Amino acid sequence: MSDALVIGAGPAGLMAAETLARAGRQVLLAEGKPSAGRKFLMAGKSGLNLTRIEPETQFYARYQEATPWLAPMLDAFGPKQVQGWAGSLGQDLFTGTTGRVFPVAMKASPLLRAWMSRMEITLRTRWHWQGWEETGGLAFDTPGGRQVLHPKVTVLALGGASWTRLGSDGAWASWLAAKGVGIAPFKPANMGVSVSWSQHMAMHFGAPVKNVALMAGAKRHRGEFVISARGLEGGGIYAVSRALREGAPLSLDLLPDLTHTEVTARLSRTNGKESQANYLRKTLRLTGARLALLQEFARPLPDAAALASLIKALPIPHQGPRPMEEAISTAGGVMRAAFDDGLMLRALPGIFCAGEMLDWEAPTGGYLITACLATGRWAGQHAANWAAP
Repeated sequence: MSDALVIGAGPAGLMAAETLARAGRQVLLAEGKPSAGRKFLMAGKSGLNLTRIEPETQFYARYQEATPWLAPMLDAFGPKQVQGWAGSLGQDLFTGTTGRVFPVAMKASPLLRAWMSRMEITLRTRWHWQGWEETGGLAFDTPGGRQVLHPKVTVLALGGASWTRLGSDGAWASWLAAKGVGIAPFKPANMGVSVSWSQHMAMHFGAPVKNVALMAGAKRHRGEFVISARGLEGGGIYAVSRALREGAPLSLDLLPDLTHTEVTARLSRTNGKESQANYLRKTLRLTGARLALLQEFARPLPDAAALASLIKALPIPHQGPRPMEEAISTAGGVMRAAFDDGLMLRALPGIFCAGEMLDWEAPTGGYLITACLATGRWAGQHAANWAAP
């Protein structure tokens, strides 16, 4: 018989379940999909960036307005603790040049297998939570028929509202709202933007754009992104995605290592009979995807002074964020005012929340997984205390 229920077997739910079990609770972990950690495994396809090594103030600032309430959880389980946790699961790690921390294996499956094998919990898959029934029990649609549970304590770790095929569909929001829990509308985060291309850009679909700076609102970020048939996506775009979502225009500095004056001086040199493309390649080493973007959005190319300004701040017309379903993560969810310092819902005593279903957002680069693990652990600890005899 389980006295603690965790719904959702992503990083936050798994951490909550393990924390509850270590505190002596009998834990049932319910997952709607056929297996645990599906979004975690998807993240591992790009190397599983677990966390980030950088100054603490810089790391915490990535969570923006959520920093004050997340800080205690990150103090307890931040980058150092994440590394120690992964090491305890037999995973050797390395830190890249930008401070990103990865397993040497560069995938999530070995870590997930080791983690699951050491947990003393009961896992039930294909258990689809259906909300509450009239008696107050939590109802599930399961392979064995309808099940209704009345645990002493519950941790909800149901994710946001993107990548529904991996289990995060946001359906829980209406059930919590009906119980008086404040819910902020979902918004895409760490998402690409839609761009309408001319036919000339088709040959560059899939091409990475490197050595540029992206500017949106007050944000300037040196990073990379990819040109796709749908628009622009990738880490560089994700880093400025909140500003873009809020309506800021996007522009690119195609030569961030040169000043405007230096670009102007180089463009002032005569090009003789060379084509403009060859001239830009020789004078500025502007080639490939960067040159294609300039030609896409600055034709006809103006004189040297005006061209220098465009190269240093090329406007990129876009049609706004890609659909939320495609976003890496989402903003919105359970509002801060709806839960106490232990992540228990004020309207539903004994019900705790963790992970991406809480209203916070952060860029990719290890921040998302770190906070999911930290909030899962925090919710698990406080839920264990609540359920204690």
